[in-house]
Amino acid sequence: MSKYYYLVAGLPNIALGDSKLTYTITDFRRELDGVLSSGDQKLIDLFFLKFDNANLLTQLQWPDRDSDERGTITNEELQDLVKLVKDDDNPPANTLIPPYFTDFLRSYFANEGAAEGSTVSWEDRLATHYYAYAMKSGNEFVSSWFELNLNINNILTAYTCRKYNLDKADYIIGDNEIAEAVRLSNTRDFGLGDTLDYLPALQRIAEEPNLVEREKKLDLLKWEWLDEYTFFKPFDVESVFAYLLKLEMIERWLTLDKETGEQTFREIVGSMKKGSKNVLEEFKRNNNK
Repeated sequence: MSKYYYLVAGLPNIALGDSKLTYTITDFRRELDGVLSSGDQKLIDLFFLKFDNANLLTQLQWPDRDSDERGTITNEELQDLVKLVKDDDNPPANTLIPPYFTDFLRSYFANEGAAEGSTVSWEDRLATHYYAYAMKSGNEFVSSWFELNLNINNILTAYTCRKYNLDKADYIIGDNEIAEAVRLSNTRDFGLGDTLDYLPALQRIAEEPNLVEREKKLDLLKWEWLDEYTFFKPFDVESVFAYLLKLEMIERWLTLDKETGEQTFREIVGSMKKGSKNVLEEFKRNNNK
């Protein structure tokens, strides 16, 4: 396994509460070019795939919009893939484009791009593919990180459904053991009290009425999880991956407008009380990490 002594030793110290940041995930990505082994680089690429996911949805739904430059797959490659699948052709193998893109597009076009009759948005359907793909990374830490996020999103979604009398089974994504337990169980802890050591913290976070404080506590939980799981691997790719994740958290907080966030939350809750079937999808998008 490769060690990255000089890389890690030279990284700026960062903390979740930093009020400014001159070193972004894009800067870090450039610094990693040519430094990591090919296998470790693929792990880092998994992180940036979420921007490609967003760009794929943009191509399908709003093709005139600008794409997120943090993605790895070019617009031309996405356009070619979309056309091939739409024409029912088999796209050529491409190491940069994961196979789940093709699977997702086939489902999308089979349903003519509409998710009517289902409470699961196309964004969530694509996320389901993404999590399943990333959890097969072959690296225990990276796989665990993606599963952690899947579990957190599903559990918080279930608590929100419970609060507003929505059927949680319609909104839970993925098919791991935790997702199945959350779908089926009606107990307060979904029968997971002895399975997830972070469940009590999630229960407290779910009860936090202030959206900004809720987000801070959620990121703190993830930050501490990263510290714990990389403590004995300070110069391994796991610590490099964790640093990237922490940079993203700080970037997000530095661009978060408190008033906008709270207003969005009030609008979402208002819509939920009116029984809108699309609102929970919006809630998850705004609370995803």
